[in-house]
Amino acid sequence: MYFSLPQTYREAPAEELQERIIEAKRKLGHKLVILAHHYQRLEVVGFGDHVGDSYGLSKVAAEMADVETIVFCGVHFMAESADILSHPNKRVYLPNPLAGCPMADMAEMADVMEAWQRLEEFGGDKKVVPISYMNTSAGLKAFTGRHGGLICTSSNAPAALKWGFDRREKVFFFPDQHLGYNTGIRYGLKPDEMVLWDFSREEGGLTEDQLAKAKLILWKGHCHVHTNFTVEHVAEVRRDYPGVKVVVHPECPHEVVDAADADGSTSFIVEYCANAPTGSTIAIGTEINLTNRMAHEHPDKKIFELSGDTCPVCANMYRTTLNDLAYTLENYADLKPIEVAEPTRGEALVALEKMLEVG
Repeated sequence: MYFSLPQTYREAPAEELQERIIEAKRKLGHKLVILAHHYQRLEVVGFGDHVGDSYGLSKVAAEMADVETIVFCGVHFMAESADILSHPNKRVYLPNPLAGCPMADMAEMADVMEAWQRLEEFGGDKKVVPISYMNTSAGLKAFTGRHGGLICTSSNAPAALKWGFDRREKVFFFPDQHLGYNTGIRYGLKPDEMVLWDFSREEGGLTEDQLAKAKLILWKGHCHVHTNFTVEHVAEVRRDYPGVKVVVHPECPHEVVDAADADGSTSFIVEYCANAPTGSTIAIGTEINLTNRMAHEHPDKKIFELSGDTCPVCANMYRTTLNDLAYTLENYADLKPIEVAEPTRGEALVALEKMLEVG
């Protein structure tokens, strides 16, 4: 995909862009809503009418009534989900069309279908339920809906897993192996009840006996930001900052989650920082933009990122700038919205609506 912002927008100073965004919002009034994910740049978050994680923003998109134009400051799969969940007469725009998700790209449709074909030998729809993380393409969300599964986010993954096991014997969870494993442990599964499907190996690298005994089949995928964090980082901050509280995202490896004081979604981390007593020292294991914003919003607390020198930034979340936002708001009528066609839309909607019902 090719995307080039016009030079006049690339070179416009920040103050001018801010004024133009404010004016565009004033003109569009209640017909416009700007959704901003927690990982967006601080200056972009400042213009969000709603700021949240994938679950919270999906819920907003599903509930909006009068809005005609949704500008989603996030990545492609989020804008797709907003289009699926909102009324067909609404238009969803992604300010930077190049903002994707490497984790989502780790689960390609052909590979997932190959895995499902193998799982059909172990009962398929009758015994296995697919649970797809929000970080997937609309096509895989549709696959999940067709096979009676649901979408989850890091906010509701534990409830989603319980939902799955209440209905079938096995859960096929993709694409984040770490969120799936950490959620499985929280649910009460033993490590030997979870197996990892490696899409690069024949039959996932798993034997018939392993698949037969497994309760949770995890896809071999990960978030490159959250796998930067290590138990050595946790030990180092505990040594350097006595009394520090370590809070991490469940996309981190299990040993990091196990060593932390708390783990949860981006919204959980936001609330954790807000509720911590004045004077608290908090090391956060998640995307750097959220950590920096927490430090900015809570100057009475010492808040910093867990890994020290690695700068865990999501380059795709970082793509969206004030320049992109101003251009989108002033030219949206001439831009191509994010649209998910039928039957993908309808099948994915089934799985997304179940996500909202599980809550």
